[in-house]
Amino acid sequence: MKIFDYAIEMEKDGEDFYRDLAKKTNNPGFKNILNMLADDEVKHREILEKMKKKSDIKMEETKILTTSKNIFQDMQDKKIEIVSKEEEIDLYREAREIEQKSIDLYKDKIKEVDSDEKKKLLEKIADEEKRHFHLIDNIIELLLRPKQWVETGEFIHLEDY
Repeated sequence: MKIFDYAIEMEKDGEDFYRDLAKKTNNPGFKNILNMLADDEVKHREILEKMKKKSDIKMEETKILTTSKNIFQDMQDKKIEIVSKEEEIDLYREAREIEQKSIDLYKDKIKEVDSDEKKKLLEKIADEEKRHFHLIDNIIELLLRPKQWVETGEFIHLEDY
């Protein structure tokens, strides 16, 4: 089924993108999160391959948000300075766009699958992609905050972070 072939390739591309981005960042917390995102993409690809083969499928919920929250807290506790080049922020923006395309694809393809089990699995994958989107969005916001504060600090009050 072409739906699965395209989605499998998209998940592989996502894994490669996150692993490459992890190599480019100097922040150990972000590196860890990016590798977890890549691992989730591998999990999604494996589920899609099983769906394509009509194998018995079971999907465990990702723990990436809880783990990421702990990583962010650890970075804050250790007062790790968060700096990033504009090119790296652009890559995070690209990652966010990729996640949005994944969400859109899965939501669209749910209508085309033939079984309730497959529909539920595609919904779960779409939900995980939404979590990835929000996680990346939070990273972008975190990276941009120091720049926003310096530029407009005397005119607005930003929440503590």
